[in-house]
Amino acid sequence: MSYLFTSESVSEGHPDKVSDQISDALLDNFLAFDPESKVACETLVTTGQVVLAGEVKSNTYLDVQNIARDVINKIGYTKGEYQFSGDSCGVISLIHEQSQDINQGVDRGSKEEQGAGDQGMMFGYATKETENYMPLALDISHKILQVLAELRREGSEIDYLRPDAKSQVTIEYSDDNVPQRIEAIVVSTQHDAFDADDEKMLAKIKSDIVSILIPRVKAQLPVGIQDLFDDQIVYHINPTGKFVIGGPHGDTGLTGRKIIVDTYGGKGAHGGGAFSGKDPSKVDRSAAYASRHVAKNLVAAGVSDEILVQVSYAIGVVEPTSIFVDTYGTANVDLTDGQIADKVAELFDMRPFAIEERLKLRNPIYLETAAYGHMGKEPKTVTKVFESPYNGRVEKQVELFTWEKLDMVDAVKTAFGL
Repeated sequence: MSYLFTSESVSEGHPDKVSDQISDALLDNFLAFDPESKVACETLVTTGQVVLAGEVKSNTYLDVQNIARDVINKIGYTKGEYQFSGDSCGVISLIHEQSQDINQGVDRGSKEEQGAGDQGMMFGYATKETENYMPLALDISHKILQVLAELRREGSEIDYLRPDAKSQVTIEYSDDNVPQRIEAIVVSTQHDAFDADDEKMLAKIKSDIVSILIPRVKAQLPVGIQDLFDDQIVYHINPTGKFVIGGPHGDTGLTGRKIIVDTYGGKGAHGGGAFSGKDPSKVDRSAAYASRHVAKNLVAAGVSDEILVQVSYAIGVVEPTSIFVDTYGTANVDLTDGQIADKVAELFDMRPFAIEERLKLRNPIYLETAAYGHMGKEPKTVTKVFESPYNGRVEKQVELFTWEKLDMVDAVKTAFGL
C-alpha cells in the first residue's frame, strides 16, 4: 500500500520570512563589525510597520533602521500600493542589552569551555533520496518558489507577480519508501490587480504556473526526479482565488514561525527552537547546523540510507547532555543505533565553541540562510561588504553553508570500516 507525504515552502516575500531576513541581516552586521557579538533579534512586520526587539551584547552600534529598509527593498517591497515598502515603512527599535544572568553561563575564561546558550534539543536529518541529501518534497517546494522569484525579478514571461508566495508538494511513495510520482502541487502567489474578471485572472495565473514555472523547475532536477512529473498531477493554483493583498499588509510576520520550512519539511524531527536572529552561541542554531553536518556525512559515507541525529544541552554546560541516532532500520553497518551514536560522539566535537570553530559560525553568513531553507544548499565562498555610518566599511570573505560540506566522509568511513 503506497502512501503520501507533503512538505511546504514559503517565498522570501512571505511576512514571516521578511522578519527572518531582517533579523539575520542585523545579526550579520553585528558579526561583521564585532565577531564576538551576542545577538538575539526578533522582528515583527505588519502594515507599514517594522518592530525590532531582542537582546544584544556588542562593541558596535548599527543603524538598524537602514538595515531593515535595505532588506525589505531587496526582497521587492518597493511600491506604496503594497502597503508595505522599505522606503516608507516605520521602523521601531526596542533592542536592549543581553541579560548578565544568561551571559555568565556562556562566556568563560577559556573559549573552549564556553557553555551552551540555552537548554534544549536539536536535530539533524539526511536522506539519500536527493543529491543534496534533503527530503524530496521539501526540495521541490523550495525550488518552485526560487524559480518563481526569478520569474518575478525578470518580469518578462510573467509580469504581474508580487513578492508573497507559498508552495506545497505531495509525493506518492511505495511501501519501501521510494518516490513513485508527484500527486499534487499547490502554489499560491500574490499578484497585481487584473483588469479581467476573477475567473479569467485565475485561468491566466494557473496557465502560467503550469506551462512556464513548472518546466523551469523540472529542468533543474535530475532526470530520475523529472520522471515523477506526469500529466496526472493535481494542481491547486491560488485555490482561494484573488491574492492581491499579501505580504506584511495581508498577514503579520514574526521571526521564527517557519521552522519546519527552515529545516526538513516535516521529515525527521524538530526541537522547536528557531534560527534567525541568533548568534552561534545559541545552540538552537549552531547545534542544529552541526547535527545536519553529522547526518549528511554519515549518509554520504554509507553508514545508513537515512538518519536522524539529536543532540541536547543544558544552559551554561559545555558538554552535550546526550547524542541520539535513529537510522530508521536503514543502517549498512553491523552496529546498533546506540553504538553509531557513540562513534558520532568520538568523531564530532559537539561542544558549543568547537561547533563554532569547525563550521566557522562567527562570521556574517546568515542572511543567505533566511529564505528557502537553512539546509541543503551548496557550500561556497563569497565576499561580502558591510557599510556603517558608525563603523566604516568592512569587506569579508566568508564560507556559506559550511554544515553542508562533505568533509568528514573519509573519517566516517575509516571509523565505521566502510
